[in-house]
Amino acid sequence: MLFLALRQLFNRKKQSVLTLLGIVLGTSAYIVISGIMLGFQIYIIDQLINNDAQIKISAKEDYITAKELEESIFPDYEIVSWDVIPSGRRDNANINHPQGWFDKLDSHSFVKSYSPQYSTQAIGKRGKSTVGVRLLGINPERQLSVTNIQNYMVQGNFKDIGYTGNKIVVGDELLKKLGANIGETILLSVGRLDSIAFHIIGTFHLGIRGIDDTLIYGSILDIQQLNHAPSQVNTIAVKLFDVEMAHEIAKDWAFTSVDKVESWDQANANFLSVFKMQDIVRNSMTISITIVACFGIYNILNMLVNQKKREIAILRSLGYTSLDIRNLFVIQGIILGTIGGIIGIIFGFFLCLYLSTIQTGTGLTAKGGTMLVSFDILIYLRAFLLAFLSSLIASYLPARAASKMTPIEIIRNEDE
Repeated sequence: MLFLALRQLFNRKKQSVLTLLGIVLGTSAYIVISGIMLGFQIYIIDQLINNDAQIKISAKEDYITAKELEESIFPDYEIVSWDVIPSGRRDNANINHPQGWFDKLDSHSFVKSYSPQYSTQAIGKRGKSTVGVRLLGINPERQLSVTNIQNYMVQGNFKDIGYTGNKIVVGDELLKKLGANIGETILLSVGRLDSIAFHIIGTFHLGIRGIDDTLIYGSILDIQQLNHAPSQVNTIAVKLFDVEMAHEIAKDWAFTSVDKVESWDQANANFLSVFKMQDIVRNSMTISITIVACFGIYNILNMLVNQKKREIAILRSLGYTSLDIRNLFVIQGIILGTIGGIIGIIFGFFLCLYLSTIQTGTGLTAKGGTMLVSFDILIYLRAFLLAFLSSLIASYLPARAASKMTPIEIIRNEDE
């Protein structure tokens, strides 16, 4: 049966090659598009998960509303007219009882590590350069246990921040804005408080401009002292043994706490919604190409059935069953799908390999500045299954039609 299937395909070489080309292009297109999009997604998710908290605990954001004030101050009045609508926060900007969280996190079996933080806005000065910055006070060792910031250090060692001593690590883009270099000092001030000199001992590059040109890491004790906020903590970054549990654990903690608790996916819901749209576009494009290839397989086998009616009659007369005839044409679809899928995988792999060497001018690149491409084995398995199954389905209809033909009907139609 395999010999007959191959012989019929080789008898129509042009149509077979064109159909095969459609399968190859569909398979390789899926691999390339998926590799690029998933490479971008993996990079961003790695930044979100490993360079920030998997769960972030912070002071609850409770804002004043006109309705609440009306009910509490003027309970007997149905209508209250405000010249100026009340606004602002009525909560504490810091976590009220951080030690309670530390005790809970130390005893929680799913928590791998955590890092207390103190974040504040500040002004950075060097000479005539003045830049708005975000200061993040941390314990260096604890911060390294919840993030992989050390992997993105361009110069210096993150641990050298120490526990005190006014040492800071600065984003490389911010360093350019200030016109400073490693080993120099800059002045940092919060509000109207006096400026304090900080020594730059390192620089990092995450590839996210909003972070690289604004963020400064320093010792939590130094940043608290700068802001005259001793012992205060406004964020706790938590890392889990299993990041997949982040959403459920954050939901449970938020239900039993007055503080704000967010998992990484909740805090970055906008990014993840973009990824879903990318997946829809990627799958739509690939399915469109695959449908075209399916029509090619259907057409070539359908024409083959019509042209090979006499041969089908002879085979049936020789004792071949309707199942054998159906298998004959299904095998041809399987051959096209298998060969096309394998060639498409090879072509797609080498194309992705080439794309991964292209230098790009954006920040969203690999460490060498090249395009981000994923080589996940699941991409290639899905691509092959897509080619194989689409070929199998496309070949079934003409194969089913051929299996229903009987020698008498074929001869009668030939005579007519």
